[in-house]
Amino acid sequence: MTAFRLDRRAALGLAAGAMLLPLARPARSRTLEKLVFHTDWRAQAEHGGYYQAIAAGLYEKAGIECDLRQGGPNLNIGQLLLTGRVDMTMSNSFEAFTYVREDAPFFTIASIFQKDPQVLIGHSDTGFDTFEDLKGRILLIGSGGRVTYWPYLRKKYGLSDSQLRPYTFNMAPFLADRNVVQQGFLTSEPYSIAQAIGRMPPVLLIADAGFSAYQTTIAISRKLATEKRDLIQRFVNASLEGWAQYLKGGPATEAANALIKKANPEQTDDRIAYAIKVLNERGIVMSGDALAGGIGAMSAARWLDFYRSMVDVGVLPSGLDVGKAYTLDFVNKGIGKP
Repeated sequence: MTAFRLDRRAALGLAAGAMLLPLARPARSRTLEKLVFHTDWRAQAEHGGYYQAIAAGLYEKAGIECDLRQGGPNLNIGQLLLTGRVDMTMSNSFEAFTYVREDAPFFTIASIFQKDPQVLIGHSDTGFDTFEDLKGRILLIGSGGRVTYWPYLRKKYGLSDSQLRPYTFNMAPFLADRNVVQQGFLTSEPYSIAQAIGRMPPVLLIADAGFSAYQTTIAISRKLATEKRDLIQRFVNASLEGWAQYLKGGPATEAANALIKKANPEQTDDRIAYAIKVLNERGIVMSGDALAGGIGAMSAARWLDFYRSMVDVGVLPSGLDVGKAYTLDFVNKGIGKP
């Protein structure tokens, strides 16, 4: 079930043991309904809307106690969902189709990121400006990328597997060879490289090549979504409002960022500020379906388009029921709409 994990985190391995976020909760006079939501990696700005919903009391106002758990290396959060140890997980389009293929009773109820934030990073002054410029270069791409976006890019731009080299989550090979292009996340690796070389490197956002996967989605069991529909709707609404607030930045997000930094000390104010900046600049959250339906929006047309594009390059098998991968019942309600 993990072959189609799209993010760089899952490539690090699988093991057990969730890390709980130590969040102090205010005293309350009413009973809140508890939901356990698991992110795909350690706390960071890319999860900021959920921390904002906690810090701003949005979940509590909605009658929810959100037990937000952070992911990490060697942690299979999909397995935690399948075994009922968590209520919902941060997921992606590929995992949704894995559930369909395996006839597992899970699906997607919202997509926070309209654009996949994965990028290919090159060197300045080497003619690295477009996807056509990938020809003839060494490409450092990990195992996850090789079975997801790489087949799409390879076919569209006439690239070759002979260009590929392993990506080891170490930027030293990239820095040593100006002909090398490496994978990364828009919100992370370009910033680290800029810190090392003193300038921001050129990046190509894979979504800009037409790669239409939804990313940072919310996966849930059909049973829970049906039996506790009102609770799940309240969770989704509070989460989306959290994202709408968080993307505005400023003093209103300081408490959320404090939670992020407490849970993951590697996150600093400058890294968080950079991540929020590029999420907004590149329309990672607010673009595509979200322009009409609000944050978290999805559409049947886009799910079908993505599925067909992946069948075309042999990543997904033909004959799957696309409608089983998602539901639109909880989104497209205009929350955070510009």
